[in-house]
Amino acid sequence: MTSNKSILPRLPQFSGTLFEAKQKKGVSFETIAKELGRDEVAVAAIFYGQCSASKEDIEKLSSILGIEHANLEPQLLDYPNRGHVMDMPPKEPLMYRLYEIVQNYGYAYKSVINEKFGDGIMSAIAFNTHVDKEQDKQGNDWVVITLKGKWLPYTRF
Repeated sequence: MTSNKSILPRLPQFSGTLFEAKQKKGVSFETIAKELGRDEVAVAAIFYGQCSASKEDIEKLSSILGIEHANLEPQLLDYPNRGHVMDMPPKEPLMYRLYEIVQNYGYAYKSVINEKFGDGIMSAIAFNTHVDKEQDKQGNDWVVITLKGKWLPYTRF
């Protein structure tokens, strides 16, 4: 099950089914992602209803998690209703830290990006992300989050 059961009422109906099956099978998002040929963040986003799943994804998820394909497909083929899962600012500490990073460094990111690319925005549609784990020489674990979005320059009109 999702680590935060209080958000289940805000998630699509299929989310509970996916999380329960994932827990029963004892598989990680990384394991599922390798089978689907997608990034683990994208797979987790499917579970939370924040990312689209293809018919092939649904077939593989059904097989990996032992969920009846006929029950899963109609729900997962619907368009995601993104952005409604959490309150702003977030209350969950890790998500708050990500929010805090944007609060503290958002204008710095914007300034540097504008200097490099000009006036525009980074797409969150033509986009991918990845999470890595690194260890320093002292044995401390570090989180590495990569955000990669297509640059969309503003047009003159």
